[in-house]
Amino acid sequence: MSDITIDETRRHVLGLGCERGTPPAEVMALAAQALDAAGIAGMALAAVASIESRRQEPAILAVAAHFSVPAVFFDAARLEAETPRLKNPSEIVFARVGCHGVAEAAALAALGADAELVLGKIKSRHATVAVARIGLHKA
Repeated sequence: MSDITIDETRRHVLGLGCERGTPPAEVMALAAQALDAAGIAGMALAAVASIESRRQEPAILAVAAHFSVPAVFFDAARLEAETPRLKNPSEIVFARVGCHGVAEAAALAALGADAELVLGKIKSRHATVAVARIGLHKA
């Protein structure tokens, strides 16, 4: 598990993927849609997670800042290790970044082996978002 703090109120991670230069408003709207679909409040987030190549992406950093949580990043090899647990693996994503999914894989990677996807990847024009959680007894 990465260096995020999990407690009884913050045990979800929002996984984010986006094209370079995606407007922050587009990613924020998609994040809000995902949280609504998953039935969780933003205050339930422990972190946002993405691929290392997006470490400086303004849209991802804006979402983390909005929810006052850390942004954590993983290299493509670490995200690829999550492929067996993905609901929506993609050969197109693999061809572009070297792993079969960013949003789902990053959310799972942030929480470790006992995490589960609450919401598989949803898409906007330039971004993807997924939500994972871990039970307290497993943290």
